[in-house]
Amino acid sequence: MKGKGAYMQKIREFSAKELVAERKKLKRELYDLKVKNSLKGLKETHKIGEVRIKIARINTVLTSKLS
Repeated sequence: MKGKGAYMQKIREFSAKELVAERKKLKRELYDLKVKNSLKGLKETHKIGEVRIKIARINTVLTSKLS
């Protein structure tokens, strides 16, 4: 995936509160994308997967910060 290293480096610099806020924002975006996809068909369905991967990366960094 293009830009993976830069995104990981960026989120590693976030505090735990910022990571939780970013995860919440991305979960809302994922919900909106899924609703749009089910109602009228989303043309860029790859974005759903991209957002899911970003959430997983944030969860990974958050877990390492909290342990």
